Amino acid sequence: MGNTREKQENRSAVRVVDRILFAYDPVTLERFKQIAEDFSNGIPPYNQEGMADIQIYIGAQNALGRIREKDKDLAEFLQHLDAKMNVILKSVRGEKSPMDRLLTHEVNLSGAGLAFFSDKPIAPNAILALHLVLLPDYTYVYCFAKVVNCAQGKSRDSERPYLISLKFVLIMEEDREKLIQHNFKQQSLALRQRRKQS
Repeated sequence: MGNTREKQENRSAVRVVDRILFAYDPVTLERFKQIAEDFSNGIPPYNQEGMADIQIYIGAQNALGRIREKDKDLAEFLQHLDAKMNVILKSVRGEKSPMDRLLTHEVNLSGAGLAFFSDKPIAPNAILALHLVLLPDYTYVYCFAKVVNCAQGKSRDSERPYLISLKFVLIMEEDREKLIQHNFKQQSLALRQRRKQS
């Protein structure tokens, strides 16, 4: 049993630096405890209010990617329709959803946590709800992490001087596996690229 756990920890430790779509929200300890309790009772974090919009958006982008491989013109047309519908929905609702805040961001990612540069500090032990979209497949992961470190001055980007290091504290095992598989795929692509260049 210890050997199996050690293998899982080794797989989770595989890290890559990658560009993903990323957003986060601070979560109060009380709210996190409620979500964790629901999770232990079999209610996945994805069942929270406001999660439907982002899941629909990510599902549409994922499907468009597959269509694009077969018919580029059809995919482009559907992409325009999807964008138009999102604009209409935004104007009708008049509020932002998490998908409106998803920005391409460079992260250091593993199955155990991630690190990213921020324009503002975040206090250690703060709990964050994370929206991660792994590219190019638009694989969506929603999870919770604790800030384990916030260090200033380690960034090449003067607009984002704070390195925020996070450890996942609530993540579905299938989502952790998605992250691990994504990291293995990214490492394999990088290795192939290096071989081509040499």
